[in-house]
Amino acid sequence: MTGAGERPRLLVAAAVLIERGRVLLSQRKRGAHLELAWEFPGGKVEPGEDPRAALARELEEELGIACTIGAPMEVTFHAYPEKDVLLLFFEAARTAGSPEPRALDVEAFRWSAAGELRDEEFPPADVAVLTRVRAALRGE
Repeated sequence: MTGAGERPRLLVAAAVLIERGRVLLSQRKRGAHLELAWEFPGGKVEPGEDPRAALARELEEELGIACTIGAPMEVTFHAYPEKDVLLLFFEAARTAGSPEPRALDVEAFRWSAAGELRDEEFPPADVAVLTRVRAALRGE
């Protein structure tokens, strides 16, 4: 998504997957951009790929789970020093028979309650959605 001399621009899809009052988070791998930050699982949307299909693919590759991708929850834009990111947050639910998450292509994963979501643990692009996720976890 760049032209000659332009900054890289990425389209990223991320899941807000809530079960039993907790949301699923993944931790970025060591050596990656923003290493060890916690984030909503997902990843880059490839050119021509539907963002929902990309998110389902990323959840399978990174955590080994099969999910249904629902409605968009939030859209945010963040300009990092080295690239621009447009981030699409979708509601997601594991499909019947999906295995439990496993850290396949992430450093770790965890289920977190509203009070455990601390802004400073997340990449700047994810912070904007935290208020909505906390409210969803509290049933507001």
